[in-house]
Amino acid sequence: MSSTNSSTYEGFTAEERAAMKEHAREMKAAARRSSLADKAAEAVRDVLAKIAEMQDSDRIMAERVHAVITASAPVLAPKLWYGMPAYALDGKVVCFFQSAEKFKARYATLGFSDQAKLDDGAMWAAGFALTEVTPEVEARIAALVKKAVG
Repeated sequence: MSSTNSSTYEGFTAEERAAMKEHAREMKAAARRSSLADKAAEAVRDVLAKIAEMQDSDRIMAERVHAVITASAPVLAPKLWYGMPAYALDGKVVCFFQSAEKFKARYATLGFSDQAKLDDGAMWAAGFALTEVTPEVEARIAALVKKAVG
């Protein structure tokens, strides 16, 4: 099938390729861990190490988001997901923090997967731009995460 569109597919961006490679490393590392307790403890260490690597503004927000999520929904297990801090229920990612630096965006993102129970009619938000994490933002994140896990 030919197309008259003059634009050409350039494939994945360098950032997208890096995220996919990071995800493959995460999956291999998780498979090498022996017990469930080891996997959980190592996953938390991986998330905290990834947050520590972030630039100042992203790191500060990620630290607060991590604290709010783990306090508000302790049933969610921290893990890395495509190189981003994520929080899973029964192994499936419910929400994640994407630093602005990751894809050279102007803001960080708190995203929710289709596993999140945020349904509200025929349309609802699944991602939220973050420029700072204030007490009001923390309260909203806490409420969203609690709703997301049902």
